[in-house]
Amino acid sequence: MLNQQSSPTPTIARPAAAPASSGFRLPVIALAVLALIIAFAALLPFEYRVAVTLGIVQGLGEFLPISSSAHLILTPWFLGWPDPGLTFDVALHVGTLFAVVAYFWRDLLKMVLAAPRPRTPDGRLAWLLLLGAIPGGIAGVLLDDLAEQAFRNPLLIAGTLSLMGLGLYFADRHGANTRGEHDIGLVDALAIGTAQALAIVPGVSRSGITIAVARWRGIERAAAARFSFLLGTPLIVGAAVFKLRHLIGEPGVFTGPFVAGIVAAAVVGMLSIAFVLRYLKNAGLGVFVVYRLLLAALVVSTILLGLRGI
Repeated sequence: MLNQQSSPTPTIARPAAAPASSGFRLPVIALAVLALIIAFAALLPFEYRVAVTLGIVQGLGEFLPISSSAHLILTPWFLGWPDPGLTFDVALHVGTLFAVVAYFWRDLLKMVLAAPRPRTPDGRLAWLLLLGAIPGGIAGVLLDDLAEQAFRNPLLIAGTLSLMGLGLYFADRHGANTRGEHDIGLVDALAIGTAQALAIVPGVSRSGITIAVARWRGIERAAAARFSFLLGTPLIVGAAVFKLRHLIGEPGVFTGPFVAGIVAAAVVGMLSIAFVLRYLKNAGLGVFVVYRLLLAALVVSTILLGLRGI
């Protein structure tokens, strides 16, 4: 039922080809919106500035292969801010959940409706995504508390940023571009999903490691990114619900900064998804590799210069 035999191409909607000039439109719009959010946040009280800043970081890091968890640790560390705590963590996960559902809602609806018919293209893809999400879900439930405590060291994060960056480079450089989204089978989904479980370590990046494994499996870049985002949807839902349960019944949780973090993460997350899917149609992952290595070098330099402790 879910083997690697050829099957009809899933009916997921694909955007029509756009004129060359439109390739510049999305980055310009994204940068303009981001600039407006940052400018607006600068006028807000401190709690709102923290919420919006971390929302922007989450929206970028969740879908760009640069690790949102690493950036959510390093941003307060660099700026000398206190740990924002569980409330903001929940808000940011809810924000990126809104982003991925809003962007892919038609595709997700098709798959949900087709799930009882696993031999159809959309039903098959739905089951592949569900099965692929299981390893990451198990790792999240069992190891979330350990990851929160044991893997927050900035020096360790610098190491994982670098190692995963090199892995991303070699996977993208040596991976073939012979397979599309309709060629993804059960073995691919399980391999990518198992790798996704490692993203619980800050610096690895859920989107980064899933795209890297997909590239090793010969899946072309844009299809690898699209499958990565869809595969992450059940985990983002699970993470939001899993963390939200701690806040049920707590007084004064759903405050202005909480909502501001959700909105920032959702808006920036949608722009990030659109940007990555458009960018990877014509370019490789090298820019993200360079960014990872530069950020790791900055962390190490900051520690060596005594500007921040570990």
